[in-house]
Amino acid sequence: MKILVPIKRVSDPHSASDVKAQGNQVVTDGLEFKINPFDEAAVEAALRLTENGVTPKVRQGEVVVVTLGPPQSEAILRTALACGANRAIHIEASDELLDARIVAQALREITRREKPDLILLGRKTVDGEGATVGPMLATMLNTPMVSAATSIIEHDGALLVRRQADGASCLLRVRLPAVVSVDLRVMAPDGALSSLTAYDFEYYDGIRFAALPATMQARKKPLERIALETLLPGIQRSTRYFKFEGLPARANVTMLKDVAELADVLTKHSARL
Repeated sequence: MKILVPIKRVSDPHSASDVKAQGNQVVTDGLEFKINPFDEAAVEAALRLTENGVTPKVRQGEVVVVTLGPPQSEAILRTALACGANRAIHIEASDELLDARIVAQALREITRREKPDLILLGRKTVDGEGATVGPMLATMLNTPMVSAATSIIEHDGALLVRRQADGASCLLRVRLPAVVSVDLRVMAPDGALSSLTAYDFEYYDGIRFAALPATMQARKKPLERIALETLLPGIQRSTRYFKFEGLPARANVTMLKDVAELADVLTKHSARL
């Protein structure tokens, strides 16, 4: 199985309080960047779907990671390569020139060239929270789409995909090629299994981390660079940001001395309602 995994460079969610807004731009000076956590889950799921869990070093298929962004974005591609991805594609573009439509169109062009069996991506990014690239891309390609998958199992040339619904979960059989966006829960020990892996096999919970030798070897893996203008000549962003605002300052907090005082405050508040 050939899997294309779009990933994005985002500021570390743990340092979100350091993000500053200035007019219609976000000031990124001094921020640390990493792979979008939901895309990390997609990379892990793709690796599991192309390996036998017992012998993961023997990959039965190909995982290709792709990102759009400035030169600094290559760092996250190298990280994915070190974890086990086979190849990487860097679509060079300034962050200020991108929006969800442009990203989806660029991925459409890469998909037409690479012809993957599956496009696997995070269900959203932790910076924009849009969750729109996956559905847009599936619409452009006219392929099946499942969003927010919590588990993926390869079975009989198709995928059995489970996703959360309101108060329940749905199990869907999806034919390939397809677009699937994943939730963080896909990183559970049985969240993604290939047809080569026994159904009762369990991975370690979470994503895999690259050892130092794998990190060194990743430098030799293929990394292709393509200018966005080459893929989409004359493309222009269709959305415009007018203003970014930081979160309001936290209001004064009153500390209560014990549970009895808390109960008294809640009782008086409910009486006013």
